[in-house]
Parts: sequence; C-alpha cells; structure tokens
Amino acid sequence: MSPRDRLVPLSACAALTATLLFAPPAFAATTITVAADGSGNYTTVQAAVDSVAAGNTTAVTINIKPGTYRGVVTIPATKPYLTLVGTGTASTQSVIVEGHAAGQTKSDGSTYGTSGSATVFVNANDTVIRNLTMSNDFNEAAYNLDAEQAVAVNTSGDRVQFDNVRILGNQDTLLVNSPSASTVRRLYVRNSYVEGDVDFIFGRGTMVFQNGTVHSLTRGSSSNNGYITAAATDINNKFGYLFWGTTLTSNAPAKTVYLGRPWHPSGDVNARGQVLYRGVSMGAHIRDDPWTDMSGFSWKDARFSEYSSTGAGAVVNSNRPQMTASTATQYVPTAYLAGSDGWNPIR
Repeated sequence: MSPRDRLVPLSACAALTATLLFAPPAFAATTITVAADGSGNYTTVQAAVDSVAAGNTTAVTINIKPGTYRGVVTIPATKPYLTLVGTGTASTQSVIVEGHAAGQTKSDGSTYGTSGSATVFVNANDTVIRNLTMSNDFNEAAYNLDAEQAVAVNTSGDRVQFDNVRILGNQDTLLVNSPSASTVRRLYVRNSYVEGDVDFIFGRGTMVFQNGTVHSLTRGSSSNNGYITAAATDINNKFGYLFWGTTLTSNAPAKTVYLGRPWHPSGDVNARGQVLYRGVSMGAHIRDDPWTDMSGFSWKDARFSEYSSTGAGAVVNSNRPQMTASTATQYVPTAYLAGSDGWNPIR
C-alpha cells in the first residue's frame, strides 16, 4: 500500500519532531541531581520528588545520573512542572525499576491491583520525562498468580510528555489513565520504545505515540501472542490513541499479535475505545484479523481503524476498518492533544 497522508508527510514529520522543544512555564527554574553513588543531592528519585514543595509554581528539573534506581516513584498531583531527565548518552543508562504485580500481597495484607502495581506514577499535570527507562521487572515465571498485570507507568496527569524513553513490561505495561470517565487526560510520547505482550498500552486517557517503536514480546504461542492495546475511551471523548509514524516490531511468529481489543472497565457500556494506527510500519507479526472481542464486548462497537499503514502486517481486508482520507484530516496529533486549552507540545 502506498502512503496516502498528504497533510504532513511522515518524512517531514520525523524531521519536525527531531527539533521539538518542551518549554517549561515561565517561572524561576530549580535543578536537583540524583546519583546512586552519592555525588548528587539525593540517592533516590523519590527523595528528589519529595523535596519539591507541594503546590510549587517553579519549573523543577530532576537530573538522574546513570544507574539503576529500584523503588516506586510517585509524582503527586500537587507537584506539577517537574521534568525528569536521564543525564546519560542513552535512555538505557538511567533506569527506574520495580517488580510489583496486581496479585501480589502488600504488607497490609491487601493486593496491589493493576493500577497500583506501577513502578512510576505520574499524577501531576505538565510533567516531562525524557532519556530514561521505566521498567516493571516482575517475573511471571517465578510466581503463580491469578493477576499478573504489572504496570511500568501509570500516568493520570494532563499535558504529560515522554521524550526518548523506554517503557518495559509484559502485561499492562503502560496505563494511559484518567481520574474519571468524564475527565480527559493527555499524554504525548515521541521517539520512544514500549514493549509488552497482553494489553500493554491500555486505559481511558488520550495519547499520541509519535515515531518510535512498539514491540510485542512473544508468549511462545503459534496463534496468539497478545494484544497491543486495550483502549477504554469514553464515548464522549472523540480521541483515544493515535499511533503516528510508529514502527511495530516483535519476536513473535507471523500473524499472531492483535492490534487491540476493547476494554470496558467494570462493564462500562460507554467505554468505546478509539484507536487509530496512521502511517505505521507493521511487522509480519500482526494478524490479518487484528481486532478482537473482550469480555463479551464486540470490537466492532469500538472505534478502531487504520490509515496509510505499510509493511508485511498491513494487509487490507473486511476485518480491518480503514479511515477515509476526508475523515483522516480530523485525526492528527494536534487535534488529539489540543483539548479545551489548545495545548500543542509539537513545536
């Protein structure tokens, strides 16, 4: 299939995103350094976050020196304008990691639950994270749990940006979250890498995943190696997930990975997931029937579509709704991210 995008050619889009600027608010700036070896202000990322006053109006940059930082990191809703930056030459060098799973028991006897299993919680608005790795290394093979969901990142803040990050997990890796079905929360991910197997990008928030790589891990099956998305977009929200100029890769056999399925949290009939793969390069691992039902809800009632995809996995048939060129003019990154305040991080 030849590309049909005419609004912004993907080649031009790649050049544009290479020069994106993430401008902090026009406040006095503060810089904090985290170093595991004690050469910074703090030895843990959470300690650095804790040092920022609640309700701050200062743009705070937390520089994270190369190293592995084990422990949950929570950026509370009361601390906006934080930027977390790995200072190494690659995103692999600064790693935030923990290994909690939904079915694991906490010290108080309760379980973490899916959303509570995250390694990194981004609850604050206007958070930027760049050039580091966020990972959940829960070992599924070492435990016999009914609930193996293990979230690497749970983001429920608004106007959140991830730039050149790696997000690693298995089931439910990236939770694109929102405090309520009626609340729109926006996440912009560019030039990044996310991997997992089952529903590993999920939730009711709004996300643009621009360029970068989405990698499906094999589960050792010859027929079903998981689902990339499980969107729960509310029917009143026009925009769910947009994958724009992204590459889909996998080590799974050909035609064994689904693009997604519709998640209806607690049976919510108004959760009508919206997902568009636009100008995406799809590997041979993508199934010819890439959408499937979930928990008794039909994928055909969701808002799933493709537009101008390429690659061995980008076949066109009756099981793969294609967005029309006229409709596609409405489904571009700036439209997904604009919201009611006109937010545009794509400079």
